[in-house]
Amino acid sequence: MVARGTEAEAAEEARWEGEAEIDYVFKVVVVGDSAVGKTQLLARFTRDEFALDSKSTIGVEFQARTLTLHRKRVKAQIWDTAGQERYRAVTSAYYRGALGAMVVYDVTRRATFEHVPRWVEELRAHADGSTVVALIGNKADMPAARREVAADEAARLAEEQGLFFSEASALTGDNVERAFLTLLEEVFAVVSRRALELDEARRMRGEQGDGGEVLSLKGTTVDLGSITETSAMKRSSQCACS
Repeated sequence: MVARGTEAEAAEEARWEGEAEIDYVFKVVVVGDSAVGKTQLLARFTRDEFALDSKSTIGVEFQARTLTLHRKRVKAQIWDTAGQERYRAVTSAYYRGALGAMVVYDVTRRATFEHVPRWVEELRAHADGSTVVALIGNKADMPAARREVAADEAARLAEEQGLFFSEASALTGDNVERAFLTLLEEVFAVVSRRALELDEARRMRGEQGDGGEVLSLKGTTVDLGSITETSAMKRSSQCACS
């Protein structure tokens, strides 16, 4: 399932799909310089499409895809932010509440890679400290003669910055699915740990204040920051995507 829209529509979709047994809504922001292919990466992941006449994003848009991770229905709500400097004040507000982020550069334009530390710094200034961040080198399908950033160099930067790293091609689709799913899997792990910690804290409070009563997440809805987790489960394969 895929969707596109505005912030208000995103909230409405999250509410509606919450009633349709959505266990988690993961907000992911995609940042990077203009024309590095952020919108195309999203289109490839959410709709398996590539538009040759794609225009620069103005402000912020979102696309979404619902998939199953570890027998939980997860809606990935992916925010596509404009790379132009004049939109920076607008887009930075959307970092708040993001569980995951992708910093995208163009392997054929070195300047976009050199700006990566600035994007990472901005993310860390506005997003939560536990936000999972991945570095993605787009246009990996281009001939070697046009490449200006070696994969090894980008991998070193990612290691220094504590980021996941992958190269991908929105044009061919190579590695796009894997890059997004790796990010979402790590977000899922972080959220699961938070849920367990919350459950344990409730259990301890129950033991101390209610004569040993144990509180659990089963049958409840728990607000974890910007995440809503419900006890509803839908059995399917570990990573069945729709």
